Amino acid sequence: MFEHLREDIACILERDPAARSTWEVLTCYPGLHALTLHRLAHWCWTHGLRWTGRFLSHLNRFFTGIEIHPGARIGRRVFIDHGMGVVIGETAEVGDDCTIYQGVTLGGTSLSKGTKRHPTLGRGVIVGANAQVLGGFTVGDGARVGSNAVVVKEVPPGATAVGNPARILHKEADAQREQAAAKMGFSAYGVTQSDDPISQAIRGLVDNAASHEHQIALLWQAIEKLSNSRRPECVPSDAHTTEQFDAESLNQLVK
Repeated sequence: MFEHLREDIACILERDPAARSTWEVLTCYPGLHALTLHRLAHWCWTHGLRWTGRFLSHLNRFFTGIEIHPGARIGRRVFIDHGMGVVIGETAEVGDDCTIYQGVTLGGTSLSKGTKRHPTLGRGVIVGANAQVLGGFTVGDGARVGSNAVVVKEVPPGATAVGNPARILHKEADAQREQAAAKMGFSAYGVTQSDDPISQAIRGLVDNAASHEHQIALLWQAIEKLSNSRRPECVPSDAHTTEQFDAESLNQLVK
């Protein structure tokens, strides 16, 4: 138990830049308290003390705001950051080195007892704030679930899932990005600015419109040069020979 506690404290100090000392983490991090109490509740659950496990889980929820069913399996070095509103169901499994942010639900979509109703998170999965992962499928090793995403199907290893319902983005590119991110340090919340396909599409349209504006301005400038030497009246008074399209301000709106 103390070995798990030391690992949990070390992973918090590594992943949370706001953590200043071991004492601060030990006394002020509800995610650490929730995991420690869950291990006791899980021991009771697996040794036939079902009511005791549920009662400890209930106390855990009361004191930390994090609800973990005593039947859930939680790996090592798991970090629940902030934690308020996190719900982890009975048949959920959380792999080693996962990071879970506030408001996350690892829930089920089936009412059948005795079945695998809740998701399994592989190693190193990051689940962003308020994301909902619903169903008895697997989120692969190193995958990311973006904030507010609703995931209802399997996520391949190294991929990113964003949106409602969640879409899987850049499986191969994300794997390479994860390797680069691991060299530079931990990437919090599991969402990058380029993850949202809608904003990507809008930025593409903005860039395309800016390119057209530039080409049109060049054409009018060429026409103006030719007309000045021959017939100046051929150039309309409302011709735009300078670029007026502000692509940067529009891109800022979708970032």
